[in-house]
Amino acid sequence: MVAQDMISDTIYPAKASDSLQSVLNRMNEYKVKQLPFVRYNQLVGLVQEAEIRSALNEDETRKLKDVAHDLVFVFGSQHFYDVVRLFFIHQLDVLAVVDEKHNYCGCITVHDVIQTMARITTSDEPGAIIILEVNNRDNSLSHIAQIVESDNAQILSSYVRRFHDSTRMEVTIKLNRTDVASIVAAFLRYDYHVKATFNELKVNDSSSDRYEQLMNYLNM
Repeated sequence: MVAQDMISDTIYPAKASDSLQSVLNRMNEYKVKQLPFVRYNQLVGLVQEAEIRSALNEDETRKLKDVAHDLVFVFGSQHFYDVVRLFFIHQLDVLAVVDEKHNYCGCITVHDVIQTMARITTSDEPGAIIILEVNNRDNSLSHIAQIVESDNAQILSSYVRRFHDSTRMEVTIKLNRTDVASIVAAFLRYDYHVKATFNELKVNDSSSDRYEQLMNYLNM
């Protein structure tokens, strides 16, 4: 997934012909604190809500070019991870996307990032989540995948979380099924520390459902 694939079609950039107040109104409509400023299809900068409000309080005749100082953007060919990094570093609501000639292609919103993250991590698909805590030197994704696949399951997504000043790390895996008791047992046999599981099908879940269905039927 690259930035070009994430461009939103609901956010329109600020232009030189726009007044400060109209841009501020548009930010309120979009519920964002920044907007790209574009002139002749070239990205000029990023206008911030706080700077527009300050400029309006000082002099209502000031132009957008006077407050468009930040120039934060991503190339359309850059990876999704680069997009997330820029959103995090600069605390953005909106990120401009440009081509190799710095022509403005569109922008990405926080909502677009969340949607993409949900697709990448397969959050919209059912399945159990297992968190393993391992030593840095024992982080073998191939071995973890081998344990999962030996039980006729698959890893849909995974990510790693490192801890500062620690030799241990967390490996989170999302599987394609919810009955993972045997997989958890296999990890324990191989001396993995299973830190937590989520969305796991409990052994008595189905029997409890059947009992409730029976009681509902008898009470009819």
